[in-house]
Amino acid sequence: MKVKCVLCDKIETIENESLQAKKLRNRPIHTYMCMECNERITYKTQKRIETGNFKLYQSKTNEDEW
Repeated sequence: MKVKCVLCDKIETIENESLQAKKLRNRPIHTYMCMECNERITYKTQKRIETGNFKLYQSKTNEDEW
């Protein structure tokens, strides 16, 4: 299966029967990111977390008493 990276527009080939290919076929909202872009984003996110200025906003869940 041919896929295109969202960030750098690099075209790569992944195995048709892989889990990632299945997710891309069945759920169009999922996007593909090449390993170089994925590593770059991971590295920069880790650096921001280390500075202490990174806040991860998560939705607050209200616990039911039931």
